[in-house]
Amino acid sequence: MSAIVECVPNFSEGRNRNIIEKILAPFSATAAVKLLNHSSDPDHNRTVVTAMGEPARVKQAVLEAAAVAVQDIDLRTHKGAHPRMGAIDVVPFIPLQGYSIAEAVDLARDTARDMARQLDLPVYLYEKAATAPERENLANIRKGEFEGLAGKMTEPRWKPDFGPDRPHPSAGATAVGARMPLVAFNINLNSNDLKIADQIARCIRHISGGLRYCKAMGVELKSQDMVQVSINMTDYTRTSLYRVFEMVKFEAQRYGVQIVSSEIIGLTPMEALIDAAAYYLRLKDFSLNQVIEKRMLE
Repeated sequence: MSAIVECVPNFSEGRNRNIIEKILAPFSATAAVKLLNHSSDPDHNRTVVTAMGEPARVKQAVLEAAAVAVQDIDLRTHKGAHPRMGAIDVVPFIPLQGYSIAEAVDLARDTARDMARQLDLPVYLYEKAATAPERENLANIRKGEFEGLAGKMTEPRWKPDFGPDRPHPSAGATAVGARMPLVAFNINLNSNDLKIADQIARCIRHISGGLRYCKAMGVELKSQDMVQVSINMTDYTRTSLYRVFEMVKFEAQRYGVQIVSSEIIGLTPMEALIDAAAYYLRLKDFSLNQVIEKRMLE
């Protein structure tokens, strides 16, 4: 059984189709790599790519796409709702078939080292690949964003793991790590008041006393004249999507606001959606083994 790893790199460009196509090209053209999904959001000004394949080939595609991002994305003029510190902002590796989290950590570190050397780019390691406890949480590394990098990197504790001790002039810095599957889950509200989305995000995220395995922030979607609670579920098996959805709905009621829609960014495990369906349909003793597509793949 050949080893397969998933990678979900995030790029700080969601508007320029020419640049986005150049970023996607290595994932489509590299042998033994499959481009599973890509999503570009003009409000976030961000593109999320999901690819899988043989670890060495996935690494090759990531490095080629990173080179495009460093060359073509200039954070000095970049504006978007999503926090960012780099042109290629974050690169997580997720173990799939025949591949362990320890091996994904080694791949993340090798990729980070080569990225720093080839692109003269400062790179941090995060999540399971982190070299210090305060670097496990991506939000800690990215705090201050691109504009605050120069000052932050003068502090010894924020020296990058690889590359120069200064930001790249236009591409900033990058975080590379290894983690288990994450669900990027956004909930849109019928309001254009960002303070409301921020307050709800504060209520549900774990770091502020909310739900475990939940990260959240408020985001303004100017093109849609609404706000969003943007959520990362770091372990959907322990904190379910439906629990987060219901808590957002509950907190929104105090402001007279309702949920308009929700969305999944990139790919998600089938189990996460089946779990939500079973809850809302009140299914009794339902099992994932009752899903036809699941049984067909066995």
